[in-house]
Amino acid sequence: MAGLQQTNSEKILLSWVRQLTRNYPQVNVINFTTSWSDGLAFNALLHSHRPDLFDWNAVVSQQSPVQRLDHAFNIARQHLGIEKLLDPEDVATACPDKKSILMYVTSLFQVLPQQVTMEAIREVEMLPRHSRVTREEHIQVHHQHHYSQEVSCFTFLLSFCCSKMVVSLTYPISL
Repeated sequence: MAGLQQTNSEKILLSWVRQLTRNYPQVNVINFTTSWSDGLAFNALLHSHRPDLFDWNAVVSQQSPVQRLDHAFNIARQHLGIEKLLDPEDVATACPDKKSILMYVTSLFQVLPQQVTMEAIREVEMLPRHSRVTREEHIQVHHQHHYSQEVSCFTFLLSFCCSKMVVSLTYPISL
């Protein structure tokens, strides 16, 4: 289960997120899965950078997780030029896909201020580690591994078929 361990890049990214969302009591980002499913973390990141774009309290109190996620993704697209890479329904789940969340947060990291303090990094180092993998995480990793194998097999077959087609077009088979 090495894929579930946190890399240094993830720690820095998590430190950055926690630093920017520190003033939002409803937000406590401790990972790149469940901490994002209610949409508040995405909105807090955007609001911490551009509070003029929307009323934070309205987002917190009057919207469902899917609405909050849709709101954040639309704000990021309209005002920061970040494409809507995620579907709100895919994130508003019990265990959203870690790689998808990381990809989107990295897109935000590239356009928002990026100063990360050592204090924020130390704070992430002190977060509790999950020694046991939940059943959902185990199933998700298993499915991702299985899907990866299917894609690899498909890619191999596709390249094999294409190479045979190129050979037959280059060197016509004569009977």
